[in-house]
Amino acid sequence: QVQLVESGGGLVQAGGSLRLSCAASGRTFGSYAMGWFRQAPGKERELVAHITSGGSTNYADSVKGRFTISRDNAKNTVYLQMNSLKPEDTAVYYCAAGGSFYYGARSFNYWGQGTQVTVSS
Repeated sequence: QVQLVESGGGLVQAGGSLRLSCAASGRTFGSYAMGWFRQAPGKERELVAHITSGGSTNYADSVKGRFTISRDNAKNTVYLQMNSLKPEDTAVYYCAAGGSFYYGARSFNYWGQGTQVTVSS
């Protein structure tokens, strides 16, 4: 069992940056692939970044070159550095554990409660 708690969301102007954190419980964090998702009102949940247990990363085309996912296994934490933010990045951001970039949300077993990111124009 893994429990996930996100933090770091907030209100930022377009062009600004935020760093989201996701703290995980459990001694097996390092063995899990981790993902960051987002969901805007009226839209489906979207996988924006993924990192394997070995540190390989994948990104949605919409965030490539602007977002960076990383993990610190000693701290049981995964991060999402978001730069050059745009109003269309506004969403609730969720971290999740245990799934595949290619199989999306249905492949993830554990979810956090989400943190709101709002980008003003």
